[in-house]
Amino acid sequence: MTLITTYISFPFLLLITVSVAATSNSDFSGAVFGVNSKFSGKERSLTLFKAHDDIRHLQILASGVDIPLGGTGRPNAVGLYYAKIGIGTPPKEYYVQVDTGSNIMWVNCIDCIECPKRGYHGLELTQYDPVDSFTGKLVTCSSEFCAEINGGAVSGCTANASCLYNENYGDGSYSIGYFVMDAVQYDSVSGDLETKLANGSVTFGCGVRQSSNLASPEEALDGILGFGKSNSSIISQLASSGKVKKMFAHCLDGDNGGGIFAIGHVVQPKVNSTPLISDEPHYSANVTGIRVGFQFLNLSTNGTGDNRKTIIDCGTTLAYLPDAIYKPLVNEIVAGQPELRLRTLHDQYTCFEYYGSVDDGFPAVTFYFENSLFLKVYPHDYLFPVEDFLCFGWQNNGLTSSSTMDTILLGDLVLSNKLVLYDLENQTIGWTEYNCSSNIKLRDENTGSVHLVGAHSIPSAGSWIAHGYLPSFLIVALVYLNSRDY
Repeated sequence: MTLITTYISFPFLLLITVSVAATSNSDFSGAVFGVNSKFSGKERSLTLFKAHDDIRHLQILASGVDIPLGGTGRPNAVGLYYAKIGIGTPPKEYYVQVDTGSNIMWVNCIDCIECPKRGYHGLELTQYDPVDSFTGKLVTCSSEFCAEINGGAVSGCTANASCLYNENYGDGSYSIGYFVMDAVQYDSVSGDLETKLANGSVTFGCGVRQSSNLASPEEALDGILGFGKSNSSIISQLASSGKVKKMFAHCLDGDNGGGIFAIGHVVQPKVNSTPLISDEPHYSANVTGIRVGFQFLNLSTNGTGDNRKTIIDCGTTLAYLPDAIYKPLVNEIVAGQPELRLRTLHDQYTCFEYYGSVDDGFPAVTFYFENSLFLKVYPHDYLFPVEDFLCFGWQNNGLTSSSTMDTILLGDLVLSNKLVLYDLENQTIGWTEYNCSSNIKLRDENTGSVHLVGAHSIPSAGSWIAHGYLPSFLIVALVYLNSRDY
């Protein structure tokens, strides 16, 4: 889920800052969180994920742009991904959603009101209690980072008062609470396909009240782990503290579930890239062309030119297109099947009856970006069964205003089975088709050595911390220590 970050004065101040303290080992080389797909193991279904994208897209473009999108997504290892991490001393397990559109980390707190005890897939949820941890402590409103995030001293702050947050969502849901600092445990990369346990001090939100899907027993997890673009995200905070390069990558296995999510410099496979659009709150690049089969669509409307701002978001399940692109794209896809009768199901899905091989009967769709980068989407990716029909995963954003009509939003429908590299050091994003159940190579910025990182699987039960289990979808941080002491 993508969150809208709102900063307001005390007592509803939102603050997040993340810093990882070095362990006593000077050769500390990486960090691993286990991650799995929230939707893994279910049949492909458009209807199942409509609510997910409805909520997400009301939130994702809150910074000056309003795009109330709707839709659903394919569940085979796409959509929301969650990591299992340890927090506190002694550590307890927490399932947190991993999201490139979210910018803070928070977990449900012990005094959370009406938080479910079990969540998605019957996962046993854990409420964090700072009193139970030897290393847990409250963050006060008078702290330096609280004042920094608030743009100055917090109004109404009194001695030892907590630094509070109020996280509001575009659909009206919210998370509110206060901030704490504690040790977070994870696996560090120690060699090829090898890890060792490590921990760091992290400041995160302790949620006391959630609403809507955040409190739903069918949807809830313990919290959220954000990898967004802003300075308050985990990747930005780690980079600003000198712990990691500001780079990360994910590879979503659309066939088997899971994949790889890596913080650090990927050296293999090689990935071509395109510039990120500057001053955009999300990971955005320019689409310069769209081809359906062998036919290019006309992207120019009302003299706006051919470039279309395009958001890349691994937490979104489908692809959302402006009306001026959606209609000709669908028409071109079905042009080779004149006998098809298109119909609308559930007032939102464009569908048809078809019983042959979709890859033989329909064309691929290719998105072209600057620097000769392209994304190729195959029919088996963009067509979904709904009842006795096949329906398009392409969704019409339904917007006509000049400020939003040109925006494209590409989610896991186009990102699965591709290694996607986010390079904030050089302000680029790139990808390549890849077997996401295989390995990638990351370079340790401290030693210069290169390590293999592979995909694994989070179990539905059991203790990851106690057994050192390396889960199916990894977030790997190759960490380097500079000359100063921590």
